[in-house]
Amino acid sequence: MIEMKEIQEQHSHENNSHDHDHDHGKMPIILYFIGLALALIAFFLSKEYQILQNILFLIATISAGYHVIVLEGLGETIHNSKSQKRFIPNSHILMGLAAIGASLMGNFGEGALLIFIFSGAHFLEDYAEGRSRREITKLLEMNPTTARLILPDGSTKNVEVNELKVGNHLQVLNGDQVPIDGIILSGSTSIDESSINGESIPKEKSKGDEVFGSTINGTGTFTMEVTKENKDTVFSKILQLVNQNQDNQTKAASIIQKFEPKYVTFVLVAISLFILLTPFLLDWTWSQSFYRGLVLLVAASPCALAAATVSATLSTTSNLAKKGVLSKGSSYLSQLADIQAIAFDKTGTLTKGKPEITNHYFTDSMDEEEIIDIVVALEKNSNHPLADAILRKFEPKNQLSIEVENQIGKGLSGDYNGRKYRIGKPTSFDDVSDEYVRLNNQWASEGKTVVYLAVDEEVIGLIALMDVPSKYAKETIEYFKKQGIHTTLITGDSEMTGKAVASKLGIDEVIANVMPDKKSKIIDKQKEKYGVTAMVGDGVNDAPALVNADVGIAMGDGTDVAVEVSDLVLMQNNLTKLTQSHKISTKMNRLIWQNIIFSMAVVAFLIIVSLVGLTDIAISVIVHEGSTLVVILNGLRLLNSK
Repeated sequence: MIEMKEIQEQHSHENNSHDHDHDHGKMPIILYFIGLALALIAFFLSKEYQILQNILFLIATISAGYHVIVLEGLGETIHNSKSQKRFIPNSHILMGLAAIGASLMGNFGEGALLIFIFSGAHFLEDYAEGRSRREITKLLEMNPTTARLILPDGSTKNVEVNELKVGNHLQVLNGDQVPIDGIILSGSTSIDESSINGESIPKEKSKGDEVFGSTINGTGTFTMEVTKENKDTVFSKILQLVNQNQDNQTKAASIIQKFEPKYVTFVLVAISLFILLTPFLLDWTWSQSFYRGLVLLVAASPCALAAATVSATLSTTSNLAKKGVLSKGSSYLSQLADIQAIAFDKTGTLTKGKPEITNHYFTDSMDEEEIIDIVVALEKNSNHPLADAILRKFEPKNQLSIEVENQIGKGLSGDYNGRKYRIGKPTSFDDVSDEYVRLNNQWASEGKTVVYLAVDEEVIGLIALMDVPSKYAKETIEYFKKQGIHTTLITGDSEMTGKAVASKLGIDEVIANVMPDKKSKIIDKQKEKYGVTAMVGDGVNDAPALVNADVGIAMGDGTDVAVEVSDLVLMQNNLTKLTQSHKISTKMNRLIWQNIIFSMAVVAFLIIVSLVGLTDIAISVIVHEGSTLVVILNGLRLLNSK
């Protein structure tokens, strides 16, 4: 795990070393406006001051284009070529060469105009792309730095969060940011947890409840015990996922990035041959050939193509992060849009993860309220998960005190009013009436767990419990099936239980009685049979399958291991976040291809009209940079996509 400070430093380093690093402070903008002022002065000078006019245009060109052409175009070309030991040109040098060529031909004003439009558009692109990046990196600024440590004498002391240890006791005042993950020891409050799960409604918290670093405390004051070191908190994991996302690109972005230097090299060679051969082939003058070559150089620049994916992928990542969905990279979001099959774990993923009472039936020979009082008195002395479900369901009328004995294989038993009551599994009872056997068989066939209640070993009632499907499970399965995506339930439970859940939800396929090591092999078969496959899970036992899937998706309330190895994390156990992610990812892929096709069409159009002499440098630059801005703005639509 990376410490918070290290994450921020690493994030900063990655931004500074990015291929198109634009972070040079305000100086580029200042130089741009100085150049613009000089160009305006030159524009209004009369022709008798032509030498001065040309000098001002030249200085304006250098000033306005210094950052984009010299630092990025030439600087990165030299740096990348040296590091790779082969010629790797940056696409910006095409515009630089066009401006130099125009100036050499005496068209200083046209060269300056080219640079002003190109650099101005570039700064607007930076701002647009930066908006997406700022949405993501705002998370870094939400990192708590100090905490109120409670000392042995009861006083408090402000300390750095990085100094806190597991077991430390802290005080959190109303309105404070919760400094680190822990458990409330005293006090009650409501906490805004939107920073980690995207949920805007504050959660009520009291003694024993978990709290998370970076969340905002409401009106109450509480004390808490630290349960995780700062590097292991939920928010720390979010930062690490965001950090990983910066370098992980879609396939389209990776292809474009690899293709760009080769394309620029081809353009440079092709334009050089065009200038050299057209005077002989088309009987043009050298001046005509050179100028037309410069227009083609501008027309063929791949600026819009290079920007086709950036704003779309960053906007998608930012949008989903605000909704409580984090990805380790836009490549996984792109793959999510392309899945042909999706497999789900059962417990805690499709189901609530806690059993609930679904049916109960008691004999008419006893008052039901009295039976419930006895059941609650027996179960409140048990720590079994089924006991929790029973206690959540039944409200006793009278609080009885029964001494309970927990017998392995027999269940709970206790004496009340001279009679012995017992709750246990059906196989531990003999001579059960046909009515109870029938109900037991019926409920068990529906995947439910059944327990009997008996008095003096005569069964007088039975209770059915089940881990019921979560609120949005059914509509999630329906959504994927409508998209033509195969759905599978992979569970370690019995086939009967698995099929019962699958039947309720409409899942296509059930694979039950699966050990953790087998889940990964099942994913292999799904990939082979259907193609791109996603896996959704929440437990340690799901980790091998999550790693092996094309897209591993973890439920945020799941184990640290599941979250760590997954490609996407749903910060709430809310499956609508998964369908939202698929919809927005699909839209992202569609927008990326729209941008690619549009940008290539514009380049093709400009090349054609340049070859037939219907455009000049200024018009080519305006159309070219306008198309780049259209591509950027099209991608930014995903920032607010529903």
